[in-house]
Amino acid sequence: MCYNSFLLCLRTSATRKFLRIPQNFRRNFSVKVTGDGLNVDKRTLVSTERKKRTFTDRSQLKYARRLVVKLGSAVITREDGNGLALGRLASIIEQVAECHHEGRECIMVTSGAVAFGRQKLTQELLMSLSMRETLSPSDHTREDAGSILDPRAAAAVGQSELMAMYDAMFSQYNVKIAQVLVTKPDFYNEETRKNLFCTLSELISLNIVPIINTNDAVSPPMYIHDDTVVPGTGKKGIGIKDNDSLSALLAAEVQSDLLIMMSDVDGIYNKPPWEDGARMMHTYTSKDKDLVQFGQKSKVGTGGMDSKVNAATWAMARGVSVVICNGMQEKAIKTIISGRKVGTFFTDCATSSPTSVDVLAENARSGSRVLQQLTPSERASAIHTLSDLLLEKQDKILEANAKDLDEATKGGLAKPLLDRLSLSQGKLKTLSTGLKQIADSSYENVGRVLRKTKLADNLILRQVTVPIGVLLVIFESRPDSLPQVAALAMASANGLLLKGGKEAAYSNKALMDLVKESLQSVGAEDAISLVSTREEISDLLSMEKHIDLIIPRGSSDLVRSIQKQSQHIPVLGHAEGICHVYVDKDADPVKALKIVRDAKCDYPAACNAMETLLIHEDHLTTTLFTDLCNMLKKEGVKIHAGPKLASHLTFGPPPARTMRHEYGALECCVELVKDMEEAVDHIHKFGSSHTDVIVTENETAARKFLGIVDSACVFHNVSSRFADGFRFGLGAEVGISTARIHARGPVGVEGLLTTKWILEGSDHTAAEFNEGKRNWIHEPLPVH
Repeated sequence: MCYNSFLLCLRTSATRKFLRIPQNFRRNFSVKVTGDGLNVDKRTLVSTERKKRTFTDRSQLKYARRLVVKLGSAVITREDGNGLALGRLASIIEQVAECHHEGRECIMVTSGAVAFGRQKLTQELLMSLSMRETLSPSDHTREDAGSILDPRAAAAVGQSELMAMYDAMFSQYNVKIAQVLVTKPDFYNEETRKNLFCTLSELISLNIVPIINTNDAVSPPMYIHDDTVVPGTGKKGIGIKDNDSLSALLAAEVQSDLLIMMSDVDGIYNKPPWEDGARMMHTYTSKDKDLVQFGQKSKVGTGGMDSKVNAATWAMARGVSVVICNGMQEKAIKTIISGRKVGTFFTDCATSSPTSVDVLAENARSGSRVLQQLTPSERASAIHTLSDLLLEKQDKILEANAKDLDEATKGGLAKPLLDRLSLSQGKLKTLSTGLKQIADSSYENVGRVLRKTKLADNLILRQVTVPIGVLLVIFESRPDSLPQVAALAMASANGLLLKGGKEAAYSNKALMDLVKESLQSVGAEDAISLVSTREEISDLLSMEKHIDLIIPRGSSDLVRSIQKQSQHIPVLGHAEGICHVYVDKDADPVKALKIVRDAKCDYPAACNAMETLLIHEDHLTTTLFTDLCNMLKKEGVKIHAGPKLASHLTFGPPPARTMRHEYGALECCVELVKDMEEAVDHIHKFGSSHTDVIVTENETAARKFLGIVDSACVFHNVSSRFADGFRFGLGAEVGISTARIHARGPVGVEGLLTTKWILEGSDHTAAEFNEGKRNWIHEPLPVH
């Protein structure tokens, strides 16, 4: 049928030394390129039926090569129905052009001709009105001009205008387009049906984006009752009622990998979204049909949600993955292809995944309320149970950890991360001890009265501590974080979601089983969950309706990324641990050597390890400077010289590329300063407000340093490694915060609590105080 034109296309491509064959041709034809040209075996030019399977999860959508993008009227039309939303449409065209230049084969199904034509014809109609008709207060022709126009005429005018606009916009990205108008007979006549899809294939092979629309100028919008068989073919088809079903049919016929249906709805809900209990369904399979309740009439869209679901499931059954999304969302197409959780993803191959994150978060919220209702003794009991389980089942934990270490080593994980990943009997024992500290100090965490005031007679105000709500803790390479954070969540009655790195998957699962077992003993097993789905972190960070606080624990890159991406949920943590030790001119040499060695060499990968050693310049002529450098070299520490130190040395260590760097390994920077004030200035300029230390016997200098250094932790004659929740007696920590608001430094239970106000009276009203019938007292009362 299209054999000659197909050969022409291939010969043209071969002449350009670039062979671009549409995916469906590659499936159905045998093509050989020889030195003399192109050889096509005619006997294989036969369409073959193929049952293609859809993508199993969103992470695979980036591999979609052929995609159909359907634009609903509500997406590209202005709210008043007259004309197009040009800004929104321009953004969509830019995304389609980007996909096209990435090598994807794009087809667009668009509405908008009637709306565009109505805008033009309304202007013509108003121009033709007489002055009397225009000014008459009783004549509604002006305001009703758009509604009285014939839609066929509007479509005839709008088609050319619409395509001219598409052409102008796509030409900005050097993309060629072609218009394909269709009507009902084009699908139900075997010959025209073949011609249509042959044309689409040829256009794609020529690197042209087909733009398809119904020809509303000669026929009304296509509405056909659900015929199960296409007349004249004997093949099952889909009733074409609107652009939803049209795009589904096209996607199936051209064997598209992905169909994106853009409307003004966020996705599919289990019931109309304005009703109570409506919940967004991020993934939809054919088994979920009975879970969806459709309203009598959708408040949005012309096809209705039932039409969209029917079209999507029909395409899905024929091997097309489908996403229904809100076309008004910024960069929706690119976001979907990147694997983000946008809209509802239709697939017939969804693996039996764990409970969705939304449900886990809702369970965590209700679980938090269960924990609040428990007595302090019951919450402490659950933590004690977890502490005991860490020792009782340490063999199981260490066996799981060994699997993680083996896979991480084979995968080439960096040594600092391997150190963080590793568990041992000693670590588990320390963990268990820390958890008991948390349990023993948890009795007055929740419901503690911070302030009590007698506002007036029989009117008592109390400020009491309450949990924040639901926490999301994202950590990498540190499975020991899991029981620590879980215990702190229990002690503060917070719900908790944990997202660990894949490198610690076995360890995290083993530890999470123990957490669930300890919670089960008090009936709150849903309060804490491990997110084990392939959820992108960026999707978790957008769950502001479910998550109240995010705590990242890991590399500075991880923390910075989360702080940057989380726009609506507060993030507690620090991006860098650039800690300084300043050796003052009055430092004791023995103390200095001991403190510097511990600060750098005890655990170099820790965020509280020393990264920069500042030395008073007077020590350059003493043995202390040499002793410090020799000690560091003996411990295997690679030294980088700061600019001032480098200027004093003819031969010395390599210069530091930057003074603001967290090495996280046996490396550090050494720099000279002329006095304590210069050391403080250096810390403020290059530090990260984490932990900074002065080593000196001068009490005056020490007091000044402690008072003016603006960091979360400031120490005198103490290693920076003491900046830790366990060492502070907090039992454990969820992290170290360098923020200025809420919590700072090692964050234990106190940082996971907020407050609420409780006011108790008899029959008090504000009006009585305004009228002088009651008097204010505002008397502070003891809190106990």
